Amino acid sequence: MRIKTGPDKSTDELRTRIARSRERVGCDVRGLHYELDFPAKIQRSFRERTVPWLASSTAVGTLMVLLLTRRKKMYVDLKSGRKANKKLVETGFALGALKIGATLIRPAIVELVKKRLTGIAGQQRGADQQGER
Repeated sequence: MRIKTGPDKSTDELRTRIARSRERVGCDVRGLHYELDFPAKIQRSFRERTVPWLASSTAVGTLMVLLLTRRKKMYVDLKSGRKANKKLVETGFALGALKIGATLIRPAIVELVKKRLTGIAGQQRGADQQGER
């Protein structure tokens, strides 16, 4: 697009207009850059107003913890709860009986293992003594 210039406008005047226009555009770009520099704005705000920033972050953190750890109510059918309770009691009795049985059988198992190990050790000694002769 061509700007119509009259016969009274010289090239020097046009150059000064272009230079001023460039300065205005450069100034506008710098201002836009300053306005859109959000990390620097946040840092500056934190430096100037530290206590409100810390208080608000603490409040937001507390609110998040309270909302996220809130327990939901669960409704359980009594009939299925009784069945689960019965299974739990049966499992408890079975584990108790297993523990008592293991306690009673343990000495016999230890004695059996001891005899086997001494028997193996005696056989090895005998083989070692025969090999030396």
